Amino acid sequence: MNCLKFLRTLPNDPESKLIRFQLGKSATSIGANYEESQAGSSKADFKNKVKIALREARESNF
Repeated sequence: MNCLKFLRTLPNDPESKLIRFQLGKSATSIGANYEESQAGSSKADFKNKVKIALREARESNF
């Protein structure tokens, strides 16, 4: 939520719009993928979803 609130503070220029879009996608994807991992059909599926969430977190951090 803090990330999404931060995105609202960015200017409305083309560069900021691009950052807002990409950061919004990656930041919200973290929770979605982690939540999906909780219903994994196997240990391998669980691990894969958690790895995807970690990659999204790294992208957001970047």
